[in-house]
Amino acid sequence: MERNDTDTAAVATTTPAHNRFDRAEWAGAFGDLGTLIPFVVAYISLLGLEPFGILFAFGVSLIATGVVYRTPFPVQPMKAIGAVATTQAAQTATVTAGAVYGASLVTGLLWLLLGLTGAAQRVAALVSRPVAIGIVLGLGLSFMLDGARLMANGWWMSALALFATLALLTNRRIPAMFLLLASGAVVAVIRDPALLDALAGMKAELRLPTLTLDAITGSELVIGTLFLALPQLPLTLGNAVIAITDENNRLFPDRPASERKVAVSTGLMNLFSGSVGGVPMCHGAGGMAGHVAFGARTGGSCVILGALLLLLALFFSGSVQTVFRTIPAEVLGVVLFLAGAQLALGSCDFARDKGERFTTLVTAGLSMWNIGIAFLVGLSLYHAFKRRLIRV
Repeated sequence: MERNDTDTAAVATTTPAHNRFDRAEWAGAFGDLGTLIPFVVAYISLLGLEPFGILFAFGVSLIATGVVYRTPFPVQPMKAIGAVATTQAAQTATVTAGAVYGASLVTGLLWLLLGLTGAAQRVAALVSRPVAIGIVLGLGLSFMLDGARLMANGWWMSALALFATLALLTNRRIPAMFLLLASGAVVAVIRDPALLDALAGMKAELRLPTLTLDAITGSELVIGTLFLALPQLPLTLGNAVIAITDENNRLFPDRPASERKVAVSTGLMNLFSGSVGGVPMCHGAGGMAGHVAFGARTGGSCVILGALLLLLALFFSGSVQTVFRTIPAEVLGVVLFLAGAQLALGSCDFARDKGERFTTLVTAGLSMWNIGIAFLVGLSLYHAFKRRLIRV
């Protein structure tokens, strides 16, 4: 990927402000599948959540986001909540579907209040640039590591797919994502010939949304709040409010976002998601990197992905796991790896001050483990260097 962050920013800046729906936007629409599909499958398989509510909430939220922001502004599952929910469901059954819905509602209410009161923007203003860059860099490296682990399922296929994708990454006639998904589907069918019969047996059955508020008990709301919603707050602030705002405004200065606006949209889409049987969602910076890496430059990519998910929810939600089986883990790994590389590449603008560079590296390293802790440690380090309490 020789096209560095400066090149990407230059291309993005010259993009018309209106949404496009050309081949590049279609290819870029699938650039965030590496994070979307694993979490959706885990929620359905381990927690028994209805696919309809998850896909419907993501579809509507992506369309709204693409129209409002007019950039490849992503909608992703909240990773900490997803990891805790599916792990606990597999081990102890403490977390139920109702607890996940409750976590969405509480998360939505908290971020809506933080956005409307301006508290999110005031907190974001306290974060120094070395810390923000460190969070983005750490996220990028973390995505690359997760992608490499998925690619390890079949190194020969992964290596071939990675080099072919890199060779076509800037090709507008043959978008890399189309070739990647098509070749992945062929491999999936070769590995499991029964998949063809399963795909042929898919039938369109219309389903309409229903409210799930009455399915949440008081104890589930408490569990969702204490075990899922509250621990996610610092991670969302670092990645899904501060980092995504910085990334959007760096790449698309003609279509800027603000921390207040991002907090409000996070709140609204989670309130909606929890009401229709969806899962907690956020605007992760890695998602934007994935969309951009594969060609997206406008909100058209989000509208396209949202429309496809909405179509899948309304007519094929009962067959969603069959559809996802056409995308091998190696393909998801390549998508995730390149999204991480794109994200890390844009955060290589290190300060000249040695203390600030050290702060960025420590924040990046900790972000690969826990963004909330990285946020707090990075901020403490930054102010300690400024006050000359420590030196390196």
